[in-house]
Amino acid sequence: MGRRPLPRLRLGSAAGTPLVPPGRGRAFARSTADGVADVLQPLVALSRGLRVLATTGRRKWLELPGDRRGPVFTLVVACGFVLFLLPYGPLAASISLIGAAGWAGRGRVGAASETPADGTERLRTLYEALVPYFSASEDPSPLYSHGGDWSEAFDSYAFDDDGRLTRLRLHYPAYFTDGEPAARTRIEQLLYAKSGRGREYLFEWDEEANNLTLTVLPALSTAIHAQRFVTAPGETVLGFTDPSSVQRTLPVLAVPETCEEDEEDEESAEGTREVGLKKAAEDGPETHDVPPVIWRTGPRSTEPHLLALGQPGSGTTTLLRSIALQALPHGEVLVVDGGGTGEYACLSGRTGVLAVECGLAGMLATLEWAGHETERRLIAANRARQLRHAPPEDIQRPLWILLDRPSVMSHLAAADGRTDPQELLAVPLRHGRAANVRVVVADQLDAAEALSEAVRSHTRARVVLGPVSSEQVTAVLGAPPHTTPTPEVPPGRGYARLGAGPVHRLQVPATPDPYDEAAGEAERQAVLRLLPAPDPAAPPAPAPVGG
Repeated sequence: MGRRPLPRLRLGSAAGTPLVPPGRGRAFARSTADGVADVLQPLVALSRGLRVLATTGRRKWLELPGDRRGPVFTLVVACGFVLFLLPYGPLAASISLIGAAGWAGRGRVGAASETPADGTERLRTLYEALVPYFSASEDPSPLYSHGGDWSEAFDSYAFDDDGRLTRLRLHYPAYFTDGEPAARTRIEQLLYAKSGRGREYLFEWDEEANNLTLTVLPALSTAIHAQRFVTAPGETVLGFTDPSSVQRTLPVLAVPETCEEDEEDEESAEGTREVGLKKAAEDGPETHDVPPVIWRTGPRSTEPHLLALGQPGSGTTTLLRSIALQALPHGEVLVVDGGGTGEYACLSGRTGVLAVECGLAGMLATLEWAGHETERRLIAANRARQLRHAPPEDIQRPLWILLDRPSVMSHLAAADGRTDPQELLAVPLRHGRAANVRVVVADQLDAAEALSEAVRSHTRARVVLGPVSSEQVTAVLGAPPHTTPTPEVPPGRGYARLGAGPVHRLQVPATPDPYDEAAGEAERQAVLRLLPAPDPAAPPAPAPVGG
C-alpha cells in the first residue's frame, strides 16, 4: 500500500479567506507606524533643534566682523574650560543643550505635522523666488541659494484648510537693506503674489533679529450697526479695527453676519438678519467687545477736523451719518449736501439739526453764518477768559459742520460766478478748536485735488475708504498702510490715521439712510431709533419708508 499524502494546512476558513483581513492589516500597520512616530518624536525634535542651533550659530559667526571673531572665540573657549572645571559642569551643559534643542525643534515639529500635501512645494517655490533678493555673490555661505534647504530659512509656518499660507516667519541675511522702504516693498509684493492674492496680509519686520513675519488678517466684521457707543464727551467712534492695533474695546450689539460668498443672495442675507433680530429680542441683546478707532475732539485735541475720501459707493456718506448721530446728543449739527442726493433727509427737522442744505444759495448762506458763528464763539470765549468767568453755555455745546462733496459746490459756484464755498470754511477750520467747532469733510478720491489748501492743511484726522492702492493710502494719510489693500472690499472698509499716529484698518458701522428701501430692515430701524425727536419749530420731515 502506498502512503497517503499529508493534508495541506490551510490558514483560514473553508471558503479560502485569509485569517487576517487586508483592511485590518493595513489599519494595524498604520497604528503601528503612528505609535513608532510618537515614540521617535522626541528624537526627531532634538535632531531638528540641534540643526537649528547649529545653523543659527553658524549664521551668527559669519555675520560677525573679522576683527571680532578672535575675541568671541576666546570667550567661548574660556567659558567651556570653566564649565569643564566646575563640579557637574559638563552634565549641566549637556542638559542645557538638550533642553535648548528640544525647545528649538518643538515648534518646527508641530508646524511640519500640519503641512498639507502641497505645502512643501509651496514653501520650496517661495524660497526659490526669494533667492534673488536675499542672496549675494560674495556671501561664502548663503542662507538663500538655488536648490538650497528652505527649512533653514523658514522658522515657522501654518496653512489653512485650502492649503494656502496663513502665517510664515522667515530669516533673512543681515546685509539685506531692510531699512529702505523700497526694498521692503519688493519683498512684500513678492510674498503677496506667491502666497495668494485677494487676502489682506500683515508684515512685521524685526530688524534687530533679521526676521520677517507674514500673517493673514481676518476680515473685519460688517455686522456692527449704528448704536449708542459707550464713549466719553468729545469722543467719536469712526469704526472698528484689529485687536492688536488699539488697547481699548467697546461693548457693541451686532446682527448675525453672513458669509461673503453668499452676499449675492440678498433675500437669504435679509432673512438671516431678521432671525437674528428676533432671537435678540427673545433672548436679550448679546454684546461683544470690539476694538474701536476713536477720534477725540475738543480744546486740547490736535486733530479737531476730519477729512474722509473714497471711491463712489465706498461709505463716506455712511461715515458722515454715523458721526452726525453720535454728535447730536451733545451738540448741534449743520449738514451741507454738495451732491444733492438727499442722503441726509432723515436729519431734516430733528432737534439739534440746524439745517440740511442742498442748494447753492442755501449752502453759501449757511457756511457764511458758520464763519460768523465761529468768530462770535471765539470772541465770547476770549472775553470770558479775560474776565476769569466760565464760558457761556451757548458756546460750550459743540457745533459740527458736515460737508459732503464740497468739490461739486465749488464747481457750481465757479460756473455761477459766486464765492467758492471752501473759502468760507477758512475761519471754522483755523479757529474751530478754540471755538468748539468741528468740521468734517467728505469727498471722492478723484476730486482730492479740487480741495482747498485750508481743507487739506487743517484736517489732520484722515480716513480713506473703498478699494484703494497702497500709493493712494499713502497720499491721503501721509503714511503707507501696514497691510496689503485688497481689490474688493465691502462698503465702509478702509484705513484711518489720526494726526501722526499709526494707520489703522477701519470698518465703519452700518448706518444707511433709513428712507432707503434697498437697505436692510434691521440697520434702518437701528438708525431710526437713534434719531432725535422732531423739532416743533421745524417743518415736517418726510415719512420713513415702511414706517
